[in-house]
Amino acid sequence: MTASPPSVAPSAAPSAVLGMKLALVTPALHRATERLWRPEGLRERYLRYLAAMHPLLVASVPLLERAAARCADLDDPYAPRLAAYYRRHAEEERGHDAWLLADLAEAGGRAPDVPPRAVVELAGAQHYRVEHEHPVALLGYMAVLEGNAPAPWLPDRLALATGLPPAAFRTLREHAALDGGHLAALLREFDELPLTGRQRTVVSVSALHTAGLLTQLFRHLATDPPTDPANDPGEPA
Repeated sequence: MTASPPSVAPSAAPSAVLGMKLALVTPALHRATERLWRPEGLRERYLRYLAAMHPLLVASVPLLERAAARCADLDDPYAPRLAAYYRRHAEEERGHDAWLLADLAEAGGRAPDVPPRAVVELAGAQHYRVEHEHPVALLGYMAVLEGNAPAPWLPDRLALATGLPPAAFRTLREHAALDGGHLAALLREFDELPLTGRQRTVVSVSALHTAGLLTQLFRHLATDPPTDPANDPGEPA
């Protein structure tokens, strides 16, 4: 029997509605994450994880900047506020790809020559949505990434399990500290922007698509060896 989605009151905040929709798909993402961080073979999987995340972080700031620029093409009265939010967040994310490269170097890994397919699809889908649907779609993508930030205890546990130096976990440590605040700010924007029903749907579809692709990526990274060598983001140098 297929479970029915939980009902939501018509007056519920848009962020609550989005959360209820994501609750239907995030269990699969959580299972993939748990498998990714299982103890056996963790050192090699952590290197693959870092290598896969690097191109995703490289794409983050340009994507935010493009979404801000696209807001200038809109007649929506809230477009300046949305553009300002994207610009602020771009500054908050700037340089995080350099953190990750430093983590890779500390761990003895390297950045991939070719990013995994799922990473290209994650970032590429958002470029399409920003250009051809509505730049507000990026909020859905961000909600999934910020809402599935590493737990504060994870970097120390991974360091202990892998034997890698604490310096190899800066990106995880920083995002564990920062992303909760980022998510709260994002959901506040989503609730306060006077979006149409269609625009809220664009955000929800973007979020659900992102959760599915992120689950695929983590499942791939969690497989020893990766299921598709052509998509492997790279082994240690």
